[in-house]
Amino acid sequence: MNVFLNLLVGIQMLSALAMIGLILVQHGKGADMGAAFGSGSAGSLFGASGSANFLSRTTAVLAAVFFCCTLGLAYLSHSRPAASGGNSLLERAATQPAPAAPASEIPAAPGSAPAAGSTAPAAPAPAQGGAGQIPSK
Repeated sequence: MNVFLNLLVGIQMLSALAMIGLILVQHGKGADMGAAFGSGSAGSLFGASGSANFLSRTTAVLAAVFFCCTLGLAYLSHSRPAASGGNSLLERAATQPAPAAPASEIPAAPGSAPAAGSTAPAAPAPAQGGAGQIPSK
């Protein structure tokens, strides 16, 4: 199964790189207009109309291969059995319970008296004279 997955990824990458190369080699829509005014050569390796047919057909075949490899990879990624809670972090986190914090480490609410035997420091007393208040107009 792993060999087939690696083979699909390799075929997908090769087809993507070949598609990029073929698309960059192809002439644009305005290339024929430039050749008509003498700025480019009208002759090509595949003939006057043969290059467009050959390159566009090869690009279409490579696009179909890329699409089939993508569908195969998507199918293989969702058809795996979820062993030990799954492969993603969210699936593993959903299956494992969250660890509970011990009661001695939970801080007391400000203003409440500390429990007997607790080593938590007491909250400071509010300053007199309105030092901690927001002034009003």
